[in-house]
Amino acid sequence: MTAPGPGPAAEAAQAADAESPFAAFGLPGKPGTDAFWAAARTPLSVPADDGWLTLFLWRGSPADLDFESWSGPLPLRRWAATDCWYAEVPMPARLRVTYRFLADGEACADPRNPDGAGGDRSIAATPDSPPQPHWPAVGPDDVLPLPGTRLRWSSERLGGRRTVRVHPVAGGGPVVLLLDGDDWLYLHPAMTAFASAVAAGELEPVTLVFLPAKDREAEFACRPELWEAVRDELLPLVAGSGVRADLDRLVVAGQSLGGLSALYAALEFPEFVSRIACQSGAFWWAPGAAELADPLGGPAGGAIAGLLRRETDLSRLRCAFDVGEHETRMLPHCELAESLTERAGATVRVSRSASDHDRAGWRQALLRDVAWALG
Repeated sequence: MTAPGPGPAAEAAQAADAESPFAAFGLPGKPGTDAFWAAARTPLSVPADDGWLTLFLWRGSPADLDFESWSGPLPLRRWAATDCWYAEVPMPARLRVTYRFLADGEACADPRNPDGAGGDRSIAATPDSPPQPHWPAVGPDDVLPLPGTRLRWSSERLGGRRTVRVHPVAGGGPVVLLLDGDDWLYLHPAMTAFASAVAAGELEPVTLVFLPAKDREAEFACRPELWEAVRDELLPLVAGSGVRADLDRLVVAGQSLGGLSALYAALEFPEFVSRIACQSGAFWWAPGAAELADPLGGPAGGAIAGLLRRETDLSRLRCAFDVGEHETRMLPHCELAESLTERAGATVRVSRSASDHDRAGWRQALLRDVAWALG
């Protein structure tokens, strides 16, 4: 007896899937229909070559897909005469990256991705990326918690005023000075992540100090003004804030130019900076390098290598280095800084994250490396 064939509804569904370029990603239905959009969740990845092919979808007008660092803007393609725009992007293994859509002159988060970074960015991770258990998914409309303690810092050395927020995690403890503090307040929920890591027993209670930058290159370049101001003005404010703050075990944590500044502070101000967590330090930097057509094309290690070569005893320094494994042009600069720091006697930890030059990839290393720097 012959088995009955599929009914009309099943045949229609199979035909729709056959017409869709997205069936391989597990998205059923005809692109552009209300049923399709109701089921659509992106990004979606399938194995391809030695990495992944990742699908991004946008509904409405023409748009570009823009990555924070890993790739330049990619124009989306339109599926037939529908409101469905898409990109199939080859990605390497182990990549976590921030992205956004550029449409009608505005930057937008991905409305089909619940994992965001601020109001206009989303986070994509290939299926083989290591988990980030302490960092919750935050949608573009979610409002991140803010510390209750605000310090109004009017700096004589730096000029101007800025608001520095302070948060004791689980009662507080050693101070963790987060450079580019606004990013860790408004884009990535550091308060929540640090609290989760402490609750899991992976980190002792700490006091987070979120230091915003006004002019990153001017403040984070190898110059003393910022760290004189931190030593003489900011840290006394923190000590008098009424929040528990152990300044004897201060950890400075920075990324990119902030990572450069953290290592510079450890070299030039060792009396109060002896523990640092440095992700993707901009060790290519030298005076004038940022104005060059190829800022990373100069001598390995930039200005910081010259400072490190003069050091003979960094035995008081605990320094955690991390850089994205896809930052191929950063690696020679970072590797030289790492080896010179260790050669001068510092206790050094070196790791590589599943990322490019992107805060979404650095953030798990931030928790781990702060814990390690505290010993």
